[in-house]
Amino acid sequence: MGDLLLVRHGETEWSRSGQHTSWTDLPLTGQGEEQAKSLAPLLTGGTYARALSSPLSRALRTAELAGIPGIEPDPDLREWDYGGYEGITTVEIHRTRPDWDLWTDGVPPGPEGHPGESPAEVGARADRVLARVAPALAEGDVVLVAHAHFLRVLTARRLGLPPADGRLFRLATGTVSRLSTEHGHPVIAEWNVRP
Repeated sequence: MGDLLLVRHGETEWSRSGQHTSWTDLPLTGQGEEQAKSLAPLLTGGTYARALSSPLSRALRTAELAGIPGIEPDPDLREWDYGGYEGITTVEIHRTRPDWDLWTDGVPPGPEGHPGESPAEVGARADRVLARVAPALAEGDVVLVAHAHFLRVLTARRLGLPPADGRLFRLATGTVSRLSTEHGHPVIAEWNVRP
C-alpha cells in the first residue's frame, strides 16, 4: 500500500494575515512561491499512482512550482466554505462571538453560492476523496495538493476520527505531510515537513 502525501499550498496574503480563505482565489505571495519551489526535492523524481489538486490557483501553482507531474484538478479538494466568514480573521469573529470555534460551530451563510459548510459536510467531501484515491493507493503513493482546514479534516477521516478532530492537526503553508500505514492501520508518518 502506498502513502498519501498531503501538500498545503504556499503562503497567500490572507494566509499570512489569518483571514479565512475558501473560494477567494488569491495568488501565492513571493514567499509562497519560494515555499512551493522548495518542496520540489521532496516531491519530484518519484512516481505517483495519482496526483490531485484543488482547482484554486494557489494550489495548482504550488503543484506546478513543486514539480508534481500529472496533477488533476478535483473540486472536492477545495477549502472549507467559510460562508459569511470569508476574508474575516478569527480575532474579528471573536469580537461579536467570543466563544466561536470553527470545528464545533461551523459558519454562517455567505453570498449566493456560498452557504458555508459544517465539519460534517467537509468530512463528507474528504471521505469522497479518500474513496476515489483508494484504488491508486493500492498501486503506490498518491499526492493531494490543497488547503489547511480541508487537509486537516481529511487527515482525521483517514485516521478514523470524526471531522472535527481535524482541529488536532496544525498545518503550515508550503509543507508536505505523509499519511502511511503501520500493521495495516493508518498513521501519520511525517507532518509539516519543509526541506
